[in-house]
Amino acid sequence: MLYIHIPYCHRKCSYCAFYSVAGGSDMERYADALCEEMRMRHGEVGRLRTVYFGGGTPTRMGRTLLGHVVEAVERWFDLGGLEEATIEANPEDLTEDFLAWLQEHTFFNRLSIGVQSFCDDDLRAINRIHDAGQAVGAVRRAAAAGFSNLSIDLIMGLPGQSLASWKRNLDVVDTLLSLGALKHISCYELTVEEGTILDRQLKSGRVRLPEEDDVAAEYEMLLRWCRSRGFVQYEVSNFALDGWHSRHNSGYWEHKPYLGVGAGAHSFDGRRRRWNLPDLKAYIDGVARGVIPYGDEVLSHDDLFNEFVMTALRTSRGIDKQCLATRFPEEAARVAAAMEKQKTLGLIEETEGSFRPTPKGLLQADGIAAVLLRP
Repeated sequence: MLYIHIPYCHRKCSYCAFYSVAGGSDMERYADALCEEMRMRHGEVGRLRTVYFGGGTPTRMGRTLLGHVVEAVERWFDLGGLEEATIEANPEDLTEDFLAWLQEHTFFNRLSIGVQSFCDDDLRAINRIHDAGQAVGAVRRAAAAGFSNLSIDLIMGLPGQSLASWKRNLDVVDTLLSLGALKHISCYELTVEEGTILDRQLKSGRVRLPEEDDVAAEYEMLLRWCRSRGFVQYEVSNFALDGWHSRHNSGYWEHKPYLGVGAGAHSFDGRRRRWNLPDLKAYIDGVARGVIPYGDEVLSHDDLFNEFVMTALRTSRGIDKQCLATRFPEEAARVAAAMEKQKTLGLIEETEGSFRPTPKGLLQADGIAAVLLRP
C-alpha cells in the first residue's frame, strides 16, 4: 500500500483539520521532493496492491506535475499486482480535458470526488469553492470519460442542514446512480476539530450545528436509502455496491503495513508508526538535503491490540477469531467473554470465524471497543 499526500487546496474548508494549505507557489519543488522521497524509500514496501493520492486536493497539481509524480511511482515501485489506484478530486478540477488526460496518461482506475453536499446552502456554510451544479456535472463527466469506479464524499450534520435538505442530497444521488459508475459513498458525520475555522465560528456563535437527534435521523435515513439501493455498509462511514469497497482504506482497517510519502504523511510497518512532519518548507528543504524530517514511535503489544480492536469493530467483518488467536492469543478468552454481553445487547453477532457488529453495533463501535482496550 502506498499513500501520497498532496496538501494543496484552492482554499481551506471551514471544517478541515487535515494538513493542507491554500495556494501553491512551491508546488513544483514539492513534486520534486515527493519523487525524491519515493526514490529514497521505495525499498520499504514490496509489490503494491493499492495506491492512493490524497490531500488536500491532488488534482490541484495539474497535469504536468501530477504526471511527474505518477511517473516516479511507476519507476520506483512494482505495480505488477496493482488492483486499485485512487485519486481524490474536487468537482471544480474535473473538466473534460483533465478527465481525458487522467484516463490516457495515468494508472488511476478510481476517483474519489469530494462533493460533501449537493445543496448550495450547505456548501457555502463550509466554504467549499464549488456549487451543487458543478458537483453533479463532475460526476457525470467522470462517468462519461470512462471511469467506472466512482466514490463520492458526503457530510451529515452541517451547519443549517435539515432533514429535508439531507433528503435532497440522497435524491440527487439517486439520479446519478443511473450512470452506472457510482459504486461507493463515504458519508461522515461532521466533527469539529480544535483550531479549525468552524471551531472558531461555533465558539463565537456565528454558526450553529443541528441537534443530535436530527443528525441521528439523517443517519437512519441514509441507512434505509443504502439498503434499498444495494449499498452495503462495510465500515461505519463507508457504503459500497457488492465488490466495490475501497481496497486501500480497508487495508488500514485490517492493520496492514503501508508507506506514506509527502509532508504530513504516515507510514506503518506492522510495529512502528512514522509520520513526516506537517511542514511544507521543512519537508522540501529536508528532502533536498537527503534528510526527511519525521517523528516515529514503536507501538507496544497493548497498543497494537488496542488498534486491532478499534479498527476491526468499525467494520462489518468485525474481529477475526483466527487473526485474534494468532496475534494476541492471551486476549482471545477475554475477548470472547466480553462479547457475550455485547451479544445479549444486540450489538455483536458471533459466527464461526468472527465477532462482527450488528447494524446497531456499528453505531456504537467505539463503545464496544472501549470494553476491550488494554490500559
